[in-house]
Amino acid sequence: MHFILLKTFLTLVVLALAAVAGYGAWYLGTPVTVSKYPVEVEIPRGAGFRAAMVELERSGVTMRRYEFELLARAAGKVRDVKAGSYEISQPVTPSQLLDKLTRGDVTQAEVRLIEGWTFAQFRAALDASPDLRHDTKGLDDAQVLARVQAAETHPEGLFFPDTYLFGKGSSDLAVLRRSYRAMQRHLKEEWEARDTRAVPYRTPYEALTMASIIEKETGQAGERDQIGGVLVNRLRIGMRLQVDPTIIYGLGMTFDGNLKRSHLAEDGPYNTYTRAGLPPTPIAMPGLASLRSAMRPARTDAMYYVSRNDGTSHFSRTLEEHNRAVARYQLRGGR
Repeated sequence: MHFILLKTFLTLVVLALAAVAGYGAWYLGTPVTVSKYPVEVEIPRGAGFRAAMVELERSGVTMRRYEFELLARAAGKVRDVKAGSYEISQPVTPSQLLDKLTRGDVTQAEVRLIEGWTFAQFRAALDASPDLRHDTKGLDDAQVLARVQAAETHPEGLFFPDTYLFGKGSSDLAVLRRSYRAMQRHLKEEWEARDTRAVPYRTPYEALTMASIIEKETGQAGERDQIGGVLVNRLRIGMRLQVDPTIIYGLGMTFDGNLKRSHLAEDGPYNTYTRAGLPPTPIAMPGLASLRSAMRPARTDAMYYVSRNDGTSHFSRTLEEHNRAVARYQLRGGR
């Protein structure tokens, strides 16, 4: 009786092992499921193995997480996944996918998004890149926002300026999505760390709009917080911001590089000389430093500033002092 039971048990063990081996062979030889080809996957720097699997699935690649992790552990490669942009253009088995990720099988190029650029300038830089696939060609801005799953209706300021690495042949939409998500992440972090006693913004978007103005107004990085302090002082008391870059942005393609007095007097949503408060949207893409200056500006009594024509500014507490500085640095060209 005991012999029969032992024989039955051993038979079950052998069958179980055979089933496991059969399933393993099937898994290793069956291509992973891909929603559509080609698929682009961005593995961010510092991502661990499980985070990489999340990014794969988010991009439409289903590899059965538990089995894929067992495969990686058995191969001793669970710590070897490399950051970068990957493209899967044809069926791959789990082993081939693991090999691709751990070899860092990416062909990288880069595109730079500069602080203070407009969205139109960023799109032009993407269009000029020979290493990108231009999937946004023919799309208007609203369609681009829909493709990156943005909730906003105006693209300005929504994309974070940085140098973006990508695999050659990647979609320009992939770069735009990364840039949009980066700005959302930085904006959320800086909003949560804002100086609530100093800034009067009702929403993160208002803070983003102010950051874009600070970006365009700052001639020298060391003055960024001070300029932020002056502009926030004005905003808090309902004083007009009176900054030229907002007017220039509102003029759009009609601006010829010469800002005239008539432009200052012509009312419009972006004319901060005729209207108090912030313009309706950001006017450029601010960098992280400008976001921080908008959220945590310098505590200052200054209400005015004027360029000294050398990249720096003179700050004034009163209109009388400001007028003297204007006469000295602007009207007479003195120092």
